[in-house]
Amino acid sequence: MAEENVQPNGGYSADSITALKGLEAVRVRPGMYVGGTDVRALHHLVNEVLDNSIDEALAGYCDRIDIVISEDNYLSVKDNGRGIPTDIHSDSGKSALELVMTELHAGGKFDKSSYKVSGGLNGVGVSCVNALSTHLIAEVHRNGNVYRQEYNEGKPQEQVKVIGKADDTGTSVKFLPDATIFDTIDFNADTLVGRLREMSYLNKQVRITFTDERNKDEEGKPFFQEFFSEEGLPEFVKYLDSTRQAVLEHPIHVFAEKDNVAIEVAMQYNSGYSENIFSYANNIQTPGGGTHVNGFKRAITRYFKDYAEENNMFAKLKFDVSGEDFREGLTAVVSVKIPEPQFKSQTKDEISNSELTSLVSGAVGNVLKYWLEENPKEAKTIIDKVILAATARHAARKAREMVQRKSVLGGSGLPGKLADCSSKNAAESEIFLVEGDSAGGTAKQGRDRFFQAIMPLRGKILNVEKAMEHKIFENDEIKNIYTALGVTVGTEEDEKALNLAKLRYHKIVIMCDADVDGSHISTLILTFFFRKMKELIERGYIYVASPPLYLVKKGKKAIYCWNEEERKKAQEELGGKEGTGVNIQRYKGLGEMNAEQLWETTMNPESRYMKQITIDNAAEADHVFSMLMGDEVPPRREFIEKNAVYANVDV
Repeated sequence: MAEENVQPNGGYSADSITALKGLEAVRVRPGMYVGGTDVRALHHLVNEVLDNSIDEALAGYCDRIDIVISEDNYLSVKDNGRGIPTDIHSDSGKSALELVMTELHAGGKFDKSSYKVSGGLNGVGVSCVNALSTHLIAEVHRNGNVYRQEYNEGKPQEQVKVIGKADDTGTSVKFLPDATIFDTIDFNADTLVGRLREMSYLNKQVRITFTDERNKDEEGKPFFQEFFSEEGLPEFVKYLDSTRQAVLEHPIHVFAEKDNVAIEVAMQYNSGYSENIFSYANNIQTPGGGTHVNGFKRAITRYFKDYAEENNMFAKLKFDVSGEDFREGLTAVVSVKIPEPQFKSQTKDEISNSELTSLVSGAVGNVLKYWLEENPKEAKTIIDKVILAATARHAARKAREMVQRKSVLGGSGLPGKLADCSSKNAAESEIFLVEGDSAGGTAKQGRDRFFQAIMPLRGKILNVEKAMEHKIFENDEIKNIYTALGVTVGTEEDEKALNLAKLRYHKIVIMCDADVDGSHISTLILTFFFRKMKELIERGYIYVASPPLYLVKKGKKAIYCWNEEERKKAQEELGGKEGTGVNIQRYKGLGEMNAEQLWETTMNPESRYMKQITIDNAAEADHVFSMLMGDEVPPRREFIEKNAVYANVDV
């Protein structure tokens, strides 16, 4: 037996310690800086560069930003701000431009005289983009000159040099993300358009343009869109509610500055039942809310409640009114700009500055107090809506308790149509919500019974976008979904809070036919999850199955195709025209496949395609769902016609 070379302490010594220098740490651990390597992290790079230009706008030095995606997938952000300084930094002996681009925690954001308000206070943004890019070019117009420096993987390839004269000022950053780090380096135009539209509303009178040279029309002109908002947040709320019926003629608008904090709020009531509050701190979306949202909610509850009680409007109401009743059918944008924001993490999902609660509450309250006195007719309309919401909430509580009590008392409590899996480990279990009993039966035969559960759904589920909450809990298909998933609703603190402690599956897969009806049913189910179980989407648990559209066959050789391009390629591979021995089958329904085919193409983890549902932009997602499931037909038709080819929808 050979003698082993055993080192004391398991070989763990000083030499085992690795000190990562400069930007190496970013390349080794990108998740710590941009949240991962997926497509969301890819777009985080754009936000980091864009935020620098927006900070120039906040400081009053920039009113135009141009974003371009070139044909070779480089992305550039150019502004007409002051330009990053290029002179030599006294401590480092390097150009300030090189310092900003290559050192973590270096930038003007720490100097209050340079930026009073900024989102990127950690100073890691653009240097991380540089580190995670194969190639980056920084160009600065400043002091009458054009300065330039290039980098590969964050390392300067040359000194900062003057390459020409300039009669303007500004900064341009052009970069190509590193394909060896990111899962994909293909920027999504829709994701960027949503973000740029949002930024234009949050920063009124800043013109933002977007050009996608990869996408050209018949005349060879690249896709181009311009964003500009004259009024800012009131226009934002109107956009968000454009497919809903507004209750007020004009949004209520709040703007105040106190203790170096700028507070702006716009709010509008509509005839719907969803609460939609979108919050921002220094232009950064805070989906987790925070102290600024707490202050807004406090003011809404207090001032509307005081007004209603002073005018004896709750006299006939038999139930207590809660804070959530005042927010049903409310769309609001809450934005604060603060010198030193305290975010809970680098991803900046939630802001925690304690002073914001009272500052926002006071600012909103001052405006609401006068608005209520000056608009008694509109105020009564809102209070009537609050009373209806309280009554509906009481009915919903009873309906919800009936569903959840039935689940507890009825043995296993699982729906009879559910074919459950044998695994009790939620992390490895998945459930398919399948359109129709027929396809459900095929899926039950084709599945892996150990970790795959099948739940057939009959027809189109309720459109929760237009339904009161108690109606939702009275709907059989929705009741079955709640029960099958093991999800309950309501805690002592929050009647609408989602309890996922007993969630039975970490993959919830919507599987519908690849036709118009199937797409409609998928959208109805997604609307339900977005409005009533958004946390499941945020945790990455919701998926949409992608059954093939075609089977191209010749003799014993068969090729499944998921889009038109694949079909053409398979057809050419097998011999050309349909009927020269090549047979093409178009799958419009899941039931057209047998159990083996359904498993092979759509359910087998080794070979299937599934789309994970994510929320890149909550405001944009809200607008899309309200448009798709609302009453306004023209915008829905326009959206479907524009996206039909990508969604595999037959129109």
